[in-house]
Amino acid sequence: MNKELLGFFFIFIALFMGALYYTNIIQEPFIHALNSIKSTYHNTIKYSGDAIDKHFLQAKEIETLKEKLTKYENNHLVMQQLASEVKDLFNINHSNFTADPRVELVRTISYEKFGDLNRLWLDVDEYNSSKIYGLIYKEMVAGIVIDKGAEPLALLNKDIKCSYAVYIGDDMAPGVAHGNNEKYLIVEFIPTWHEIHIGDIVRTSGLDNIFYKGLKVGEIISITRSQGYQTAKIKPYYDSNEPNYFHMIKRVR
Repeated sequence: MNKELLGFFFIFIALFMGALYYTNIIQEPFIHALNSIKSTYHNTIKYSGDAIDKHFLQAKEIETLKEKLTKYENNHLVMQQLASEVKDLFNINHSNFTADPRVELVRTISYEKFGDLNRLWLDVDEYNSSKIYGLIYKEMVAGIVIDKGAEPLALLNKDIKCSYAVYIGDDMAPGVAHGNNEKYLIVEFIPTWHEIHIGDIVRTSGLDNIFYKGLKVGEIISITRSQGYQTAKIKPYYDSNEPNYFHMIKRVR
């Protein structure tokens, strides 16, 4: 009798895990609850760490923050000046264009699955599941953010489903960059009439409304040509083994 109950128990667990893996109806509330627990855990750890740092490293931290504040104030003044000049340019030309970019610092919760380092759950305050967002790490393109089960999921550059529009080199040859689950990225659909070279820098074009124009992606290490297009293999600039925080582009313009 005990063996039968044990066998029934294992079958039930197997069926439940299978349903959890393949059924979105079961997955969504489970993932949401699990991510909430993880987010609470990270908040607790961060609060404890901040309290310890505040108590023991207060003087050093204040000095470091003052230096950063001076730097950020300088950058802010420069950006204000540029924004003012752009606004004046729009007014002179009677343009209706507006510029209101938004960027938010977001924190990672955990990997989506063990063994896949290219997909991460994110902790985002306000999230529109119908949009695709750009992900940046220290002014380098890190990947994109998509919706999965009503939760924000980061697809880092090397993920095969991570794709966005780019320009290559000074000639600004257009193409589409995507991962291939390996070390390098691939840029496809580059027109043959554009000259590209090994060592050319790849930047975002901004035409996909995901990234700002000009963010660095990587540089070309090889080129192939086929069926009227060129394909380039890219060595990405972003290659972090500790993906704790990113900046997410909430609004491009």
